[in-house]
Amino acid sequence: MAEEIAQTQSAPAECLIRTPGEINRIVHELQVHQIELELQNEELRNTLNELDTSRSHFFDFYDRAPVGYCTLNHEGLILQANLTAARLLSFERRSLLKHDFTRLIYSEDRDIFYLLRMKQGHGKSFWAQLNAIAAHDETGEPVLRIVLIDISVLKRNEEALRIAAIAFESQEGIMVSTPDGVIIKVNQAFTTLTGYSAAEAIGKTPHLLSSGQHNKAFYQSMWSTLQQTGYWQGEIWNRRKNGHIFAEWLTISQVTAPDGRVSHYVGTFSDITANEKAAAEIHRLAYYDLLTQLPNRRLLEDRLGQALASASRNKQKGAILFLDLDNFKVINDTCGHAVGDLLLVEVARRLLQVVRKGDTVARLGGDEFVVLLEDLSADTQQTTVLIEQIGAKILTELARPYLFEGYEFHCTASIGASVYSERDETSEALLGHADIAMYHSKKAGRNALSFFDPAMQAAVSLRAALEKDLRHALEQRQFLLHFQSQVCHDGKIIGAEVLLRWHHPVRGMVSPLDFIPLAEDTGLILPIGQWVLDTACRQLKLWECDAATSHLQLAVNVSARQFRQADFVELVKQTIARHAIKPALLKLELTESLVLDDVDDTITKMTRLKEIGLRFSMDDFGTGYSSLAYLTRLPLDQLKIDQSFVRNMDVKPRNAVIVQTIIGMANNLGMEVIAEGVESEAQRHYLELQGCPCCQGYLFSKPVPIEQFETLLARS
Repeated sequence: MAEEIAQTQSAPAECLIRTPGEINRIVHELQVHQIELELQNEELRNTLNELDTSRSHFFDFYDRAPVGYCTLNHEGLILQANLTAARLLSFERRSLLKHDFTRLIYSEDRDIFYLLRMKQGHGKSFWAQLNAIAAHDETGEPVLRIVLIDISVLKRNEEALRIAAIAFESQEGIMVSTPDGVIIKVNQAFTTLTGYSAAEAIGKTPHLLSSGQHNKAFYQSMWSTLQQTGYWQGEIWNRRKNGHIFAEWLTISQVTAPDGRVSHYVGTFSDITANEKAAAEIHRLAYYDLLTQLPNRRLLEDRLGQALASASRNKQKGAILFLDLDNFKVINDTCGHAVGDLLLVEVARRLLQVVRKGDTVARLGGDEFVVLLEDLSADTQQTTVLIEQIGAKILTELARPYLFEGYEFHCTASIGASVYSERDETSEALLGHADIAMYHSKKAGRNALSFFDPAMQAAVSLRAALEKDLRHALEQRQFLLHFQSQVCHDGKIIGAEVLLRWHHPVRGMVSPLDFIPLAEDTGLILPIGQWVLDTACRQLKLWECDAATSHLQLAVNVSARQFRQADFVELVKQTIARHAIKPALLKLELTESLVLDDVDDTITKMTRLKEIGLRFSMDDFGTGYSSLAYLTRLPLDQLKIDQSFVRNMDVKPRNAVIVQTIIGMANNLGMEVIAEGVESEAQRHYLELQGCPCCQGYLFSKPVPIEQFETLLARS
């Protein structure tokens, strides 16, 4: 526009003549320019207003901040202070300006940068934490920005804590627990009185100290009083770590939170076992079983030590008989603990009747008893005969029916015998040998007597060594998976069963028959089973990216101990989510015995996992207690015919009939069916004719490492 005006001014006169259209255009452009200027002015005014508002908000925040702010010049004089700083220092703000900041600090604290005492305007003081930042003001002059925080409450709390700490370490034992009774803190006197260190007590409950002398009613009364009054005090018998029973005076107090709920319990106690009557009672509780009144382990070990010394002097042999009741758990679980206790008392009475006068009958705990036989004979053969005679009497007596509350019960015992002589033996070793022999009786069919021999010890030692190595196998990456092909009728591999293998650095490949039962017994099957599941899912994810392998399924065996975990379903779901696999490609194999252990729990867990697409196969079908009653209730996808039926189909017609029946049952129930242990083309052909198109066995491949399995895949 300006250029046009300039051109107009310098143009010849005849060029100044404008048409009406041109004049209108110029006027329009001037109007537009005017509107643009007004909009810019409006935007500028809005920006200034926003800046004023922000500045106002800043000063509001600055003045009312929860901490004090001060700005000092290079001489230490206060140039600026917010309202919080003025309130903390008990000054009016204008009185603080030009005030020497160091005069507000106690002289002995002036060389401390933070955590110091500040003087207030009215002469009082408070504890403060100071933080300082060097800066420059708007003119470029150096200033010091101070942040002032009142920590008086914190200092008072620290002092209270120091006092509480001194009181806590008193001569009385103290333990602090959560509302649900878990110990979270104990003092040194607790350790001195009980023998348990803090590490041993924390995380446990006061039941750790239970002597077993007080009944349920005693504790219910204690708890009721504590809930009603918040306080309980009285005499109680407890047990030290070393087994000694002692009487204590115990006081329990509730600790309540501000909202009224109980946050902690504090128990204080002192040892009051001072009189002879208490000492006698302590001796009884320390050395005798409360239920049967038989000697306990402590007294047994004392008598066994004396017997060993006597055998050495007199050259007479003796024996330890270790007894374990065969059916006690069933009776205890089905008939109740009251009946179980009656049975234990009666067993103790019968044992005392059978053994010779002078022999010791002891109860170690639970349903375990020990008979100490002394001075049997100097002759080994005669000693063996006497042990067998006494053992036979015990077995006969304990096998007689038991009559309680009008009902008849039957309970036998398994006995292990360990002979001692003048040779140097320890009581611990003898008890261990008898225990090993007792388990041999269990394996032999129960209601029997077995003698310990070195071969048993060798087997136990081998198992112990294997267990020790097994505990480190997972962390040392000694496990691997082998894959056994599962093949359809057209020869195509549709998946595999994964089988766990253990490659020991010294033993080489350890048989699954040796280490799987051991892992089950020790509970190591849980982390090992999780590793198998993780590894299988990881492999499925690797195959997912290749069209040639993305359809493959993997079958993973699940142990009973794994499946019965309360959080088993969540663990499987988390594993599938972690590896982001398609759940339908993972198949869990369950055994019939696992399923029948708790059918309702099995169905619940299977159903929850089926909801996300997981598949289930029943392994070794036909070897257990198969019945349509539970089979129709289970959400199974597949039945797996056990190899014992497949292997003998051609020589045992009955096996062929069983195979036909399983296939027909699976087809009628809408389930897939697969046969394992297929070793010949004739077996495969017969299975296909009967309606079982999928097979697994040495005809196709033995279990092989992943590299060999993928080579088989490429050929199929």
